[in-house]
Amino acid sequence: MKVIVEADGGSRGNPGPAGYGAVVRDVRSGETLAERKGFIGVATNNVAEYQGLIAGLRAARELDAETVAVRMDSKLVVEQMSGRWKIKHPSMQPLAKEAQALAQAFKAITYEWIPRERNKQADRLANEAMDDEKAEKAEKTEKAEKTEKAEKTEKAEKTEKAEGARQPHWSGAVGEPTRLVLLRHGQTRLSVERRYSGRGDHPLTELGLEQAERAAKRLSTLDGIAAVISSPLQRAQQTARKVADAVGLEVVTHQGLIETDFGAWEGLTFAEASEQDPEVHRRWLGDTSVKPPNGESFDEVHARVRKARADIIAKYGGKTIVVVSHVTPIKTLLRQALDVGPQFLFRMHLDLTGVSIAEFYPDGHASVKLVNDTSHLS
Repeated sequence: MKVIVEADGGSRGNPGPAGYGAVVRDVRSGETLAERKGFIGVATNNVAEYQGLIAGLRAARELDAETVAVRMDSKLVVEQMSGRWKIKHPSMQPLAKEAQALAQAFKAITYEWIPRERNKQADRLANEAMDDEKAEKAEKTEKAEKTEKAEKTEKAEKTEKAEGARQPHWSGAVGEPTRLVLLRHGQTRLSVERRYSGRGDHPLTELGLEQAERAAKRLSTLDGIAAVISSPLQRAQQTARKVADAVGLEVVTHQGLIETDFGAWEGLTFAEASEQDPEVHRRWLGDTSVKPPNGESFDEVHARVRKARADIIAKYGGKTIVVVSHVTPIKTLLRQALDVGPQFLFRMHLDLTGVSIAEFYPDGHASVKLVNDTSHLS
């Protein structure tokens, strides 16, 4: 995976109140994969810029990037990280070492200076971080008055929750489950033509956008959605953004939720793929270890989605998460929840913007609460 990291930092006073911003983009599409910002207290511009670089590299690592192109409007940071300038200031030496350590995690990394006007998104995030800190201080007085009451309420809720967690569910599962609300993306041109649509990045049709809007309205009625996590492909991202806007969240992208790579069959109909590779296609329809030519097997998808599920539960355990993805990853998550064999993949049908719900418990139990509900389209 190749990404671009754009980073910036600012200080109002130099030194003064300082913040940083960082953006991770897909090299090919330019799509924003992640944003980071933060307030760091009183610091110089250069320290803030290094903090922005560190935040951007961390975000790229979280996305499992292999090749990174760093672009910044700080000549100092670019030249020092490229090894052409020495790092003399003691306050920047540990930051540079931290950035260098993060850079070693990638197969390749480059640093490029760009004019400030080409770094507007990172600059905006840095200023937002400083503005947020100012607003936060104004809110502290009001929050302090509510703290004692909130702490008492929280303590009571924790006690009640702990008592409930100790009581087994009817299935024998114990603990607070992570609830995955699984949403397939809306209609694309290839959906209409019933063609294999894997890694091809196709946008939603007008009807697809309407389907996503209706699904978003339906999911906005759910309580306590903690995150909206999406495949990186455009059709899933467009659907996820509708949901995120409806519930007041940002879209989080996870590469592990991408659709199966259908290889040489991408864009073909069932009949065309069968005619092109009759023997492989026949075996593929019943054996999850078989790959399409230059593609990915369902067994490989299973392993990838299992890791994605583990990542999501590690970060959002015990919460309700909307996962926007594709047919195979969603079927795979349902298969894992049901703990059934691979034939499940060939016998389950999922409609466009169909909603399914699977809950995964800390003790390893799981349950499926809903499958392929499209009532919001009626």
